Amino acid sequence: MSKSFKGRPVIAGQISCEAVVSRQGVNTLATFQKSALMKKKEVLSSDQNNPDIFEKNLTGKALCLPQTIGSTTGGMVLFSVCSLGIAPSAMLFSQPIDSLAAAGVILADVWTDSKIVAIDNLGDEFLQYVKDGMKVSVAQDGTVTVD
Repeated sequence: MSKSFKGRPVIAGQISCEAVVSRQGVNTLATFQKSALMKKKEVLSSDQNNPDIFEKNLTGKALCLPQTIGSTTGGMVLFSVCSLGIAPSAMLFSQPIDSLAAAGVILADVWTDSKIVAIDNLGDEFLQYVKDGMKVSVAQDGTVTVD
C-alpha cells in the first residue's frame, strides 16, 4: 500500500529511487566530506554520530530527514557531491529546509550538470512512515509517494 505526502518543491524534479532515512538532523560535512575528498564513486555516510545513516550508501538515493545541521560549509559540500556526480537523487525534508541545504541544492542546480531534487515541509508523519529501502517517487509538484 502506498501513501502520498505533499511538500513544497525547492528544487523540483520527477524521480523514483530507494529511501535512506535519518530520524535526526544530518550533518552534511560529517556525512559527505570523506567521500568527496577521496573522490569516491559513491557516498558512504561517514557521520559516526548518526547511526541511522552511518556507512550507508547515499548516492542516487532519496535521503529522508528532518533537516540538515552543522557546519556552515554544508551547502558547499552538497554542491561538491553534485559536481562529482555522487549526490543523493533527492533530499526530502519533513521540516522547512534550512538555509545551508537550500544554498547547496540551488547552487548545484544552477552550476552543475546534476541536481538534488529537494522537497520540504513533508511533515512529521512522512518521516514516521518512510523506512529504509522503501521506494519513493517524487512528482514535479512536490508530491512524494512512498511504496
